[in-house]
Amino acid sequence: MATSLFDKLEAEAYRRGLQKRSKEAAKWFQQKVKDMSKINMHTMLKDPRLVKKQRPRVGDMFMYVYDPKHRQTLPYYDRFPLTIMIKQAPGGFYGLNLHYLPPKTRAMFLDELTKVANNQKYDETTRLKISYNLLKSTSKYREFAPCFKHYLTEHVDSKIMKVEASEWDIAIFLPTENFAKANKRKVWKDSRSKY
Repeated sequence: MATSLFDKLEAEAYRRGLQKRSKEAAKWFQQKVKDMSKINMHTMLKDPRLVKKQRPRVGDMFMYVYDPKHRQTLPYYDRFPLTIMIKQAPGGFYGLNLHYLPPKTRAMFLDELTKVANNQKYDETTRLKISYNLLKSTSKYREFAPCFKHYLTEHVDSKIMKVEASEWDIAIFLPTENFAKANKRKVWKDSRSKY
C-alpha cells in the first residue's frame, strides 16, 4: 500500500512535539514544504488519505485535475485546483481555489473560514458553512475575491478527491499549485491587488 504524504508529514510533526492546528505546527508545515519539490498532481491524487467523491458536497475541500473551457483566453489558470465548494452551478460548481493565495495568506483565510464550520471535530463530518453572500458581506473574507471560480464538471480531467478536514492544515501548504501561462508569484501578486 502506498504511503501517504499526509501521514509522513503528520508523523514528523508529532515527533517534533507539534500539536495539530497550532500556530507552531502551521509555521513548521509552511517551512517544511518550502524544501519540497513540486508535487506531481497525478501522484498526489493517489494519496491514500484522499477520498474519491462521486458527488462533491458543498463546504468540503477537493483536489482534481482541471482543463478550463476558456484556457485560450484566460491570462492564466490552475491545472490542479485546491477548491472549497461553495455551491452547485450550471454545468458544475462554484468554489474557492486556495492556490490563488500565497501559503501564509491561505492559512489565515482558512482560519477565518473554519470559524463557520458546522463543527470543530475536523473529521469526515466537518464542512464549511459558507456562501457567496457571506463571503462578500464582510471584509474579514476579502481574500475570497481572486479565489472564487466557476468549474465545469466536463472539464475535470480526473477523479474528484476530497481532502478530509483533518488534512486541511497540511493541504494548504503543499506545493501542488500548477499554474499555466504565468508563475505563482505573478498570480499571487495579481491576487493581492484584488483584496
